[in-house]
Amino acid sequence: MVELKVNCVHCGHSLMNNRHKVDGYPGIEFVIRHHDKVWRLYLSALYGSYNIDCKWGMPKGTIVRFSCPHCNADLSSNALCEQCNAPMVAFDLTSGGRMQICSRRGCKKHLIEFEELDVALRSFYETYNTFFSSVPGKKEK
Repeated sequence: MVELKVNCVHCGHSLMNNRHKVDGYPGIEFVIRHHDKVWRLYLSALYGSYNIDCKWGMPKGTIVRFSCPHCNADLSSNALCEQCNAPMVAFDLTSGGRMQICSRRGCKKHLIEFEELDVALRSFYETYNTFFSSVPGKKEK
């Protein structure tokens, strides 16, 4: 699996928390709100993992509001989930591009967008080329 590193779309601060690991890697930290309650939520940074860590046992189907733990800005995008119609949550990939996830617990819909695909793919490859070179079964040239 590929480890993603992400930043706030508003203040640019890293959302990675080195002290709070999920799946053995720094968790992606958010402040979440539901009604008048506030918690910290940590998502797995491994692309394809849906593991989370949150003190609140968030029931499946719950929609929460995500905020940056640094600037407290709301991270909701203008987009709605194509699968369940909940607001999408946006953050920037440090390797270039933007990722959006659904704000509904249990929905696995997500999007990755690139403004300049060739620049983003080159940056992505440079960031993760050690991962791709160690894929089992890959033949060396």
